[in-house]
Amino acid sequence: MKLYKLLASDYETYFGTMENPIVRVVTVIAQTPSCDAFLLLAKDTQDDLELLSTVPSGFDFTYCQEWGLTINDAVVDRVVLDLRRKAYGSYESQLEKIYDDGIDSWKLDGAAVKAKFPK
Repeated sequence: MKLYKLLASDYETYFGTMENPIVRVVTVIAQTPSCDAFLLLAKDTQDDLELLSTVPSGFDFTYCQEWGLTINDAVVDRVVLDLRRKAYGSYESQLEKIYDDGIDSWKLDGAAVKAKFPK
């Protein structure tokens, strides 16, 4: 997954309005205290956004506030792992999938998740 920065001034252009939303497959994970910029994670290239190689300073973590407000590269890695875990589902749901639909169906689902969240 790639880390991007979105300025608040570009928010409506990127996400659209309430009346005309633009659906994006991204996860907002941080914002500045003044809400003038946001950090997003995306699997696909987002040409409209600034690609970052590391987490810049001045952002508060918002993805899971029980983890704290500090965001750094290690926290971003943890978010990616959490998103992958949620996409796979629980161990019990995977066993249920194998029992109900067979191992081949479970393997296809696993491949789809891997494609959605590449390293």
